[in-house]
Amino acid sequence: MTSGSCLCGACVIRITGEPKPTALCYCNDCRKITGSTFSTNIFAPIADVALVSGTPKTMSKPTDKGNTITSYFCGECGTTLWRESDGIEAGILDEMSDRPPAQELYSDRRAAWLPAIEGAEQKKSTD
Repeated sequence: MTSGSCLCGACVIRITGEPKPTALCYCNDCRKITGSTFSTNIFAPIADVALVSGTPKTMSKPTDKGNTITSYFCGECGTTLWRESDGIEAGILDEMSDRPPAQELYSDRRAAWLPAIEGAEQKKSTD
């Protein structure tokens, strides 16, 4: 079982079962929501994600590909916790995995100064 929390500790989640492989994402939404050049996501079935404490706020918007994505974040400190149909933000987990990401999403939008992760599947924005 894996658990994690927001920066202030008000929202705590628990993931049962084994999360699927991680992925880095360089899409515009992920860059903006993290304030970084990419997000690191752990994919888990939504049924395996339990909110232990706190009441996240939500924000929904269309993605680059026209789907709607809903972000769940702490209403106190603003930490993004998870995104429906996207994954759990790996940075909120109490323990980081030693496994390197299995995929890089929107890899054609990766900053030129960042190298590709060796062995990770490269998925372009058109895939």
